[in-house]
Amino acid sequence: MAHHALHRTVPIALGALLLAGCGSQIASTTAAAPAAAATSPAATAFAASPAPSTVSATPSTRSSAPAATGSYIGYAAYSANKAAYSAGKVVLFFHAPWCPSCRVTEENLLADPSAIPAGLTIVKIDYDTSTDLKATYGVTVQHTFVEVGADGAMLAKWSGTLTASDIAGRLV
Repeated sequence: MAHHALHRTVPIALGALLLAGCGSQIASTTAAAPAAAATSPAATAFAASPAPSTVSATPSTRSSAPAATGSYIGYAAYSANKAAYSAGKVVLFFHAPWCPSCRVTEENLLADPSAIPAGLTIVKIDYDTSTDLKATYGVTVQHTFVEVGADGAMLAKWSGTLTASDIAGRLV
């Protein structure tokens, strides 16, 4: 009897775990990183609550300057308080969910958020919907990175990096 109950509860528990991760697309590497705009209902629900003190797959809602470690945030959070990031380095990451190399980069950023150097903010941009930003920076392919200054001017542009250290190595 216990064996049959286990067969029913394990798939349910696994399904719940899988679904819990589906709504999160951006992680903050510190509790001080701002919230990311999210399109999924699960991520939207987290936008109103403060982030935990540890790294999580849910966006943070706190706004402040980059902390001792870098951060990976959404564009809405960045654009709501650009001045908070003006002392550090900012890289826009034009990401598409259908792009295999974009997914690898995001997986790497989320798997080891401590690898993002202090003072570096990587801002996830939706490649498919951000036509104005693509035009502003001359972005024509997904998986493009654009380093911007405090004034929003492009400092560097490249494609193809997969890790935080690769991104940091391209900064000007």
